[in-house]
Amino acid sequence: MRLEKCWFCSSTVYPGHGIQFVRNDAKIFRFCRSKCHKNFKMKRNPRKVKWTKAYRRLHGKDMTQDSTFEFERKRNRPERYDRNLTEETLRAIKKIDKVRAEREARHIARRMKGKKGKELKEARKELEQSISMVKPPALLKEDPSLTLPKIQVKVAQSQAEKNQPMEE
Repeated sequence: MRLEKCWFCSSTVYPGHGIQFVRNDAKIFRFCRSKCHKNFKMKRNPRKVKWTKAYRRLHGKDMTQDSTFEFERKRNRPERYDRNLTEETLRAIKKIDKVRAEREARHIARRMKGKKGKELKEARKELEQSISMVKPPALLKEDPSLTLPKIQVKVAQSQAEKNQPMEE
């Protein structure tokens, strides 16, 4: 079973799925769904369409340089079946998936760290712009007219609640 990559969005195309377009020069384009095929026919650039992997990689949303991606490359050379080699390969695949997940988590954490700094910078800027609205506590003690008036509210308890001790 051969899994192909969509030419437009780089997602996997499973056998029996998707659309295949063959150009006059015998170049084959495979698409995972009609959305990708229509965008290709409209001559759109996948690097400028936000939902494609090409856009995400180009704009630093997904990881690009990771040595574990080399294991995903297409190999057309048929291999002879070897039980030991197959076992080692399956073990290596598990290890590679684990390494890839850890690197992706670090990549996401690094990207989110920048977002926190940006939000903090925006909050500081907003505070600087509207600092006149914020009054320091020392000024509030000196001038009580700046604070809200204190309202005392009396709450009446029923006679039954007063006589019963609180239960824990």
